[in-house]
Amino acid sequence: MKNPKVIISGGGTGGHIFPALAIANELKARFPTIEILFVGANARMEMTKVPEAGYEIIGLDVVGLQRRITYKNLFFPFLLLKSLLKAKSIVKSFDPNVVIGVGGYASGPTLKMASKLGYPTLIQEQNSYAGLTNKLLSKKAKSICVAYENMSKFFPADKIKLTGNPVRDDILNINDKRAEANKHFNIESNRKVVLILGGSLGAKSINEGVLKNIQSINNDKLTILWQVGSRYIDTIKENINREKYPNIIPLAFIKRMDLAYAAADVIVSRAGALSISEIAIVGKPAILVPSPNVSEDHQTKNAMSLVNNSAAIMVKDADSNSKLIPQLVNLINSEEGWAEFKNNLFKIAKPNASKHIVDEVVKVGGLI
Repeated sequence: MKNPKVIISGGGTGGHIFPALAIANELKARFPTIEILFVGANARMEMTKVPEAGYEIIGLDVVGLQRRITYKNLFFPFLLLKSLLKAKSIVKSFDPNVVIGVGGYASGPTLKMASKLGYPTLIQEQNSYAGLTNKLLSKKAKSICVAYENMSKFFPADKIKLTGNPVRDDILNINDKRAEANKHFNIESNRKVVLILGGSLGAKSINEGVLKNIQSINNDKLTILWQVGSRYIDTIKENINREKYPNIIPLAFIKRMDLAYAAADVIVSRAGALSISEIAIVGKPAILVPSPNVSEDHQTKNAMSLVNNSAAIMVKDADSNSKLIPQLVNLINSEEGWAEFKNNLFKIAKPNASKHIVDEVVKVGGLI
């Protein structure tokens, strides 16, 4: 066939963007001349991250419906209509073989109009609890790639493919990167390393919990590699004097996540779908602090998928100040139990998710 063409739509956070890029990279590896167009939401993270990865993106003015009463919701129907019309124009003009939705504000209008125009669509649902938009879109979708079992309560069973979540290629093989990681982050090789992640945007409660109990992890046997988020970095640095806390390394954002995972002995993280999948693949013991600011409390459900398999520990967001660091100290001092976490994580991990999803894209879009 002539050069295949694929639209990938969605974004908003790294949990949607990085899986989308992993799918795009796998498509590009199989079909070097493929044309890939991303459709995102203006002013969201994807509008910078996707071009940085070398792909073209067009933005829609779509926004989410606020859960609290606010005047901003008055604009929602107008922006949605505007986005539907623009999405229709984009799809017709690009004329793709298949349209992939990875979640986020833009995927709704894009997949809705693609289906209406007769283009085959595929949904990649990262979470263990499907959102309303994907449930609605699933009625017209040709295939739905999921990361968790028992998703037939949300989607038609005959369309579901259990593929796992695609992750960044560079974290698939981190075992031989420890020395490089220590050099990159300036970490002494004889120290245990705790990697603290608050998601791509940072996590206020995790940051506050760490700050409040910082003395408990301020010693010469540990290094704390701490992604605090760009909105919190100035406040954290004001409170963390490097002379007093030489083992604490606060960073706004970590670009080399492969090296961060390679350096880590123990991880503290939010429980977004991408984080769960990456932790399973790297096989590091972790404490998960689900964000309460997500639809349907899906991060708690994501976290429980590991906790129920004895593959992680969970601390509620509301308990970050009182329980997070005591649990962390206990985990650090229980090294004999790390192997069990590792073994159970590897049973859950799906390192070939990108390949399995692209297999479905090839079928749905007739790219053979």
